[in-house]
Amino acid sequence: MLLPMCGIVGYVGPRTPSDRPLEVTLQGLARLEYRGYDSAGVAVVSPDGLTTRKRAGKLANLQQSLEEAALPTATAALGHTRWATHGGPTDVNAHPHVSEDGMLAVIHNGIIENFSALKRELVDAGVRFTSETDTEVVAHLLARAQADSGDLTAAMLAVTARLEGAFTLLAVHAGQHGTVVGARRNSPLVVGLGDGENFLGSDVAAFISGTTHAMEIGQDQVVTITADDVRVVDADGAPVEGRRYTVDWDAEAAVKGGFDTFMEKEIHDQPKAVADTLLGRHDDDGNLVLDELRVDESVLRTVDKIIVVACGTAAYAGHVAKYAIEHWCRIPVEVELAHEFRYRDPVVDVRTLVVAISQSGETMDTIMAIRHAREQGAKVLAIVNTHGSTIARESDAVLYTHAGPEVAVASTKAFLSQITACYLLGLYLSQLRGYKYVDEVADYLEELGKLPDKIQQLLDAEDEVKSVATAMKDTASVLFLGRHVGYPVALEGALKLKELAYIHAEGFAAGELKHGPIALIEPGQAVFVIVPTPRRPMLHNKVVSNIQEVRARGARTLVIAEEGDETVDEFAEVVFRVPKTPTLMMPLVTVVPLQIFAAALAAAKGLDVDQPRNLAKSVTVE
Repeated sequence: MLLPMCGIVGYVGPRTPSDRPLEVTLQGLARLEYRGYDSAGVAVVSPDGLTTRKRAGKLANLQQSLEEAALPTATAALGHTRWATHGGPTDVNAHPHVSEDGMLAVIHNGIIENFSALKRELVDAGVRFTSETDTEVVAHLLARAQADSGDLTAAMLAVTARLEGAFTLLAVHAGQHGTVVGARRNSPLVVGLGDGENFLGSDVAAFISGTTHAMEIGQDQVVTITADDVRVVDADGAPVEGRRYTVDWDAEAAVKGGFDTFMEKEIHDQPKAVADTLLGRHDDDGNLVLDELRVDESVLRTVDKIIVVACGTAAYAGHVAKYAIEHWCRIPVEVELAHEFRYRDPVVDVRTLVVAISQSGETMDTIMAIRHAREQGAKVLAIVNTHGSTIARESDAVLYTHAGPEVAVASTKAFLSQITACYLLGLYLSQLRGYKYVDEVADYLEELGKLPDKIQQLLDAEDEVKSVATAMKDTASVLFLGRHVGYPVALEGALKLKELAYIHAEGFAAGELKHGPIALIEPGQAVFVIVPTPRRPMLHNKVVSNIQEVRARGARTLVIAEEGDETVDEFAEVVFRVPKTPTLMMPLVTVVPLQIFAAALAAAKGLDVDQPRNLAKSVTVE
């Protein structure tokens, strides 16, 4: 299990209060803002007590507040930049969260899956909640445990033993003003080892300007830092030794996780992004649940048509959704470009479900499409990556992708997360409408759960793809062919190459080859072919025939095929292997080599991979 991204910083310095704890924390948050920018907050502790400040929006909002009213000097501090999961991006939902007595503050990256049961227990005990977050539960539990034991480390051990899900937690208490305690489960946490000061962070970017000496924290371990000491214990409280290492990145590289570009980092984030989108998606009875459902389930049971509206890469995720939802739910699905939808007088009524897909949730074409759909009586379900976005607010139901911020303009991890969310939607509707039983859905979820490791296998072998791409840097045109779910993958592969390398690239349904596109084939023409699994022989054999057709006319064939599929070898100049995967889920693996190829070819041409010319991350005008 992995989790959504937030940036976290912890610092302890000399016992004499100063401005340094806050300065270090804000510097760390500035370098971590790529991990989340829905809100930001800090907590400082000194012999005089605990003080917090937090603001919705980007870090600049918090910094302005601190300039207007300074915080007291301190001996320790926490900082958090948030990517919203539970609760919208508001001042109240921003971290840190504070216990009722005002003595303890906690920050959190992750999802507490059993927070509802824990919250009911606390409410029954008279605790008053002020936010919509799962994190506030931890603040109240820690405060109670600390009051019982008198020690924040013991309290953290007791509370984390009760938590389900994935998390990194950092906490401070006014009674231990020279201490920060952290814990991790399936979530990153690293220690920065200083001289008379120590640091904690979600990655080394949090403290790279303060020290290059770091230490790993293992699974289910609790770490306690003071100015002069770092102590780590396992879940049973037994001391353990963390692995120490030296960071050889500079500050800029640290923000990018050591990669040259944000896009390369985000391609490597994809196993995590897919796993995060799958996290916490079922109730105690095994039924799938959506994030926010503001429409009665009985209405969804009567839906007789689904229309997916999206633009660009998100539209190709919608094409994948069409294959999966129609197969699992037997509901007809149309995929519409959002900017065309309302201008063609679409047939929409109260039994239509419109699914809007958008990374930012602020795509103006898609906003206008869903407004038109709702005017016609349709219900709208949003698949978005940003809490509190316009599309999320104006929809009747929301499924968040939990991919974390995507900095590079060309989408990669958001695309895989959108496809994953579409699979979840298809399975949810099939279960809701009685087409799939709980155990059948569990089987599909098990297969989906294997995908992060399969994607990682492809990333581990990326040098082969990069080598081919670099050698092709002077290529003027690339064609992409695919059938079934391979068709939208072909479209996405072509789009990535157009966006990043500024060369002619087209994606075609392989069956269309003889209906016109084959005229483009000439000696040396590069053609990518996405081959279905041999376990679908009808599909597979037709695509192998397509490879033969273009190869016979002199094309240079670059084939993406499943491990063990040797039938393509004699017709392919290059074969990129992908792990064996169920047919409908294959886009999650077959698109990855195409992303790597496009980024590497553009880099070989000396182009700006993160910010391609003429493009913006979010298109907020029609």
